[in-house]
Amino acid sequence: MNVIVVGGGAAGMMAAYGAAVSGHNVILLERNEKLGKKVFITGKGRCNLTNASGIESFYSQIVNNPKFLYSAFNAWDNNDMIRFVESAGCPVKVERGNRVFPVSDHSSDVIRALESRLRETGVDIRPGCDVRSASVKDGSVTGVRLAGGEYLAADHVILACGGASYPSTGSDGSGYKLAETLGHSIRKPYPALVPLLSPAKWVHEIAGLSLKNVTGRLLRNGRETVSEFGEMLFTHEGISGPIVLSLSSRYTKGDEFVLDLKPALNERTLDERIRRDFREYNNRSFGNSLDRLLPKSLIPVVVERSGIDHDKKVHQVTSEERAGLVKLLKSFDIPVTGTAGFKEAIVTGGGVNVKEINPSDLTSKLVGGLSLAGEMIDVDALTGGYNLQIAWSTGYLAGTGIGW
Repeated sequence: MNVIVVGGGAAGMMAAYGAAVSGHNVILLERNEKLGKKVFITGKGRCNLTNASGIESFYSQIVNNPKFLYSAFNAWDNNDMIRFVESAGCPVKVERGNRVFPVSDHSSDVIRALESRLRETGVDIRPGCDVRSASVKDGSVTGVRLAGGEYLAADHVILACGGASYPSTGSDGSGYKLAETLGHSIRKPYPALVPLLSPAKWVHEIAGLSLKNVTGRLLRNGRETVSEFGEMLFTHEGISGPIVLSLSSRYTKGDEFVLDLKPALNERTLDERIRRDFREYNNRSFGNSLDRLLPKSLIPVVVERSGIDHDKKVHQVTSEERAGLVKLLKSFDIPVTGTAGFKEAIVTGGGVNVKEINPSDLTSKLVGGLSLAGEMIDVDALTGGYNLQIAWSTGYLAGTGIGW
């Protein structure tokens, strides 16, 4: 069978491989000059290609439609992916949070491993091919037409065009339009795993400050909807870092962002800690007594927001003022107005409606000879290598799920 895969990203490369090892003749079309352009920049260029946790734990990390992925993960899981790249000459290592990276810390080695497997299995790789439309006859896809007008016939087409995040890599949302022309409905795409914007001047002034072992919470109408423990970063536009990116996937405009700066301590033990520091710094001013408790650049912000005079001696700080300081540190609100948008989003939420796709083989329920894979489907996950594993797994299943 002649198969065309549209999109040379993570899902597209794996779909092409899956179809090729299943005995099909495969053409892989990529609009960029090279394969894996988005894979190249993931993990800040290191490529967090999967997660080494048990596959059952993956489902708790998936934000949208986890059950849809049962068959995909069963067909190709994280261990399959690790063995795949290592056997192709790219050894991996496991870091904090069970994140898996190439030993070299170079995403190009992951891409090179994939490309070598594609060539070994006879995939016809064609970069610089921008697919503009797909033709349908008698309810089945018969081929695709390129931007230059060239028509390529096919018995089966796999759409793996990516989402709308990092549009400079080619993931500009055009895949959704292509799916729509074939009759599929799209859940409105939105930026996920994305920094949050803040209008607060003090946030911008401490840009570059990284906080570890803190808990971020989203509140909606005063009630907590989700929380994350870990690291975060202040930027010139707002806040970012692992916990912020994860929380952003569940952020709704109007939500409040609140930080617990000392999650390991309850209010009573935190108060005892502050009193102990105050006793040691008995003759210091309040503004100079917090250096063991907080990062240097955050201290002026906390002092100002506490309402306690910077120059007040710590032995003069009242129990009421100290109690207010404790509450501030445990519920440190940061104003946010929205997300930074698709240009800074790691992945895209939303996409092709999963109800229109057969989860067992990722073929379309609406059009014959069509499969869909990767980020363009309405599935996404939190940080940690889970989103790339979704791409690998759905791509492989789409490729191997093609009938004869």
